[in-house]
Amino acid sequence: MDTFAALPTAHHSASGSTVQSTGTVTAPSPAAKIRALVVLFKLRLASLVVVSAAFGYLFAIPEGGFSWLGLLGLCFAGTLLTGASNALNQVLEVREDGLMHRTKERPLVRATLSNTEAVVVAFIAAGVATLMLWLQFGALTGILGFISLFMYVALYTPMKKSSSWAVFVGAFPGAFPPMLGYVAATGRFDLGAGLLFAMQFMWQFPHFWSIAWVLDEDYRRAGYKLLPGGTQPGRTPASMILLYTLFVIPVGILPWFFGFTGPVAGIVAVIGGVFMVVPAVRLFITLDKREARRLMFASFLYLPMVQLAYVLDRI
Repeated sequence: MDTFAALPTAHHSASGSTVQSTGTVTAPSPAAKIRALVVLFKLRLASLVVVSAAFGYLFAIPEGGFSWLGLLGLCFAGTLLTGASNALNQVLEVREDGLMHRTKERPLVRATLSNTEAVVVAFIAAGVATLMLWLQFGALTGILGFISLFMYVALYTPMKKSSSWAVFVGAFPGAFPPMLGYVAATGRFDLGAGLLFAMQFMWQFPHFWSIAWVLDEDYRRAGYKLLPGGTQPGRTPASMILLYTLFVIPVGILPWFFGFTGPVAGIVAVIGGVFMVVPAVRLFITLDKREARRLMFASFLYLPMVQLAYVLDRI
């Protein structure tokens, strides 16, 4: 009786690896690895960070001092630095990412990329970015870029599981981009740089706490404690969200108060702040996740709207 050996057929998994009918798994294709790197670097999120850095640069650049080469260099280095931070964050959180619905398809969880590959690429990107910032804009800009990466990866990331203070710590590197852009344009840290830092620093609390409220179940599944006090959604975190949202308004008009922008930018900052306060008040009253989601979207609109007003009111 003749027998026929099973011919191995293949299909592609979601991770880009090739799975043989015999059960063996081959390495992901080069194209799959490139796609995985894009996901690993979170380029869409990185673009938002780069926009904030570009805003700081345009806000501070002296008349006649604008350079497309400078702006593009800042954006490219910022993309590499943010991507490296995101990649190293995922290396440290690969187990937790596998527990959450929204992150379980990430490339390190699915083994499209190895941790070693991610670390090597991240270190190269971080090194190139820091060197670019240092050589093109000066030592202070390069150092600030490195500090931002270090605080995000070495302090904020491991702290997320142990303390709700992680949001406070993470707000520091999160507020660096506009300040870094300002320093890149001027070569110094002064009141203007500090005001841009303060505005984005204060904005992050209602922004990230509203996200933590909306995604509370997923975050708790991974053991993260991001709401104020490390608690579940309730009156206490809602009161803290409202308090910090109220602070967004006076901090947002400080550049106008100190003469860095005109009254139009100040008015826009107040209006944007009110659009955040309204859902924050409703969240405090109702404790409804829908209000947390409205606050989250209002915070997404606030930052680019106010930053654009700051820049245009200086022209």
